[in-house]
Amino acid sequence: MRVGLLAGAALLALAGCTTGGGNSSDNATVAQQAPAATDWARFRDAAIEKWFAVDPSFAVYQGRHDFDGKLADWSAAGLKARGDFLRATIQGARGFTGLTGDDAFERDYVIQVAEGQLFWLEDADQPHRNPAWYVGGGLDPNTYVSRNYAAPEVRIKAMTAFLQNVPTAARNIRANLKAPMPASFIAYGRAAFAGFADYYGGDAVRAFAAVKDPALQQALKSAGTEASKAMRELDAWLATLEGSATQDYAMGGDRFSRMLKATEAVDIPLDQLEAIGKADLKRNRDALIAECAKYAPGADIPACVAKMNAEKPQGGPVAAATRQIPELRDFVVKHDLVTIPGTEQALVRESPPYNRQNSAYIDPPGPFEKGIPSIYYISPPDPKWSAAEQAAYIPGEDDLLFTTVHEVMPGHFLQFLHANRSKSLFGRLFVGYAFAEGWAHYSEEMMWEAGLGEGDRAVHIGQLSNALLRNCRFLSAIGLHAQGMTQAQSETMFREQCYQDAGNARQQAARGTYDPAYLNYTLGKLMIRRLRQDWTATHGGRQAWKAFHDQFLGYGGPPIPLVRRAMMGEETARAVF
Repeated sequence: MRVGLLAGAALLALAGCTTGGGNSSDNATVAQQAPAATDWARFRDAAIEKWFAVDPSFAVYQGRHDFDGKLADWSAAGLKARGDFLRATIQGARGFTGLTGDDAFERDYVIQVAEGQLFWLEDADQPHRNPAWYVGGGLDPNTYVSRNYAAPEVRIKAMTAFLQNVPTAARNIRANLKAPMPASFIAYGRAAFAGFADYYGGDAVRAFAAVKDPALQQALKSAGTEASKAMRELDAWLATLEGSATQDYAMGGDRFSRMLKATEAVDIPLDQLEAIGKADLKRNRDALIAECAKYAPGADIPACVAKMNAEKPQGGPVAAATRQIPELRDFVVKHDLVTIPGTEQALVRESPPYNRQNSAYIDPPGPFEKGIPSIYYISPPDPKWSAAEQAAYIPGEDDLLFTTVHEVMPGHFLQFLHANRSKSLFGRLFVGYAFAEGWAHYSEEMMWEAGLGEGDRAVHIGQLSNALLRNCRFLSAIGLHAQGMTQAQSETMFREQCYQDAGNARQQAARGTYDPAYLNYTLGKLMIRRLRQDWTATHGGRQAWKAFHDQFLGYGGPPIPLVRRAMMGEETARAVF
């Protein structure tokens, strides 16, 4: 999904490109546009165009197909240009001191996004430490396959150009990543790069089989072969690092706190944040224990959750999710929970092999796309797992229901319908991790509160199981990166405190090492719940939910403390839970 961007979402910092768009003279020009308040729109638009130039994959994802086929410049010079651009943008935006209203909000939004991306680029040093930075940063060409934005004869040329640029990108990745590397980073990178290798030389080519031009087909096949080879070589190189792999994945408490402040405007001591997470974990565990006592009397909690998950979706998860979407839409309309703008659709597909680190995710089109459906992807179990683990990984019908709530209605899909219509151009493009995942996770509990599955204990257990998964992500992120928690201890926590199956617990513990910001699901949810409580207290209580939801979503996707300041009329942006 498109979170800052979003699923490795927090790791998506934008890098420089081969167009030369990051040189210092251009950056100075951006910064010098700042003096007059009336020039804000011109400055913002110029900065956005520069953002597209330094990260053409981001531009393509938003629907700017004049950037088709290009990849970011991940050379040392390109990374430096990226940092220089972000600093110039921050400096220039801060110069607009006379702005008020929407313009002042948008200025702070721009600064926060640039600061967050600069954090990942330089403070966290992700380009040199973490393969996930590249996996989420532009190597996925699925836009050219899944979005019918142009005739296949046009898109095959874009795909070919993209694949022709992959070998250079791979050489830069190899030059940048430093050994030794954490074992989980190596495993993630190997799975992703091998998956890309399969895709580039396989499905990416087959997707355009209907194009009849032999020259176009030959060019695509040749480019796919070379791109696949480059990814295989990256995979093979990472394999050589396995013998020297470390467990040095932790950011450290100080850097973790800087991450929260830079990326989400959350400035709160980690001990307080941990206490907030533990309190929400207890709230959900207590509710699950109470529900299980009635749903599965005499059974322990794992057996209760297993009973709920034993009811597998008829026809498999993809078919079941396809049925669930219109039912959830009808529920949202009937209960008048939030406006559903437009007529766009969400389709359900099995996720491609290079992107299965999450059980499900959605790929929504950007604001410049027209008439393109969103794709809700559901991942099959890892074939390397045991038969029992594979069976357990397939969600139960009620567990899947809240995954569909999260990904589609009224979660990410609906949220991006609003974001793509935000009055702020910047809000249409830059949707943050905690805003997007916080809203989607908030939607799960909100739908239960509104009566979804009322009286069906299995449905409530499905909602609570999803909530506990995110509770353990919250505490795992803090533990892994600020408290010396091992990956094995994280896995145990997912199994014993949040009742996740063995395969999912192992996957989630590993993800926490290379995606330290995956606490944003619960972080965002709790800030949204508190903001709803405080805002509706003076706007009509429960009857004001729809008005609250519509106004909240209308901002696009900024850090939630900025939204709180605007909606509550407060003097400063602050995180309130």
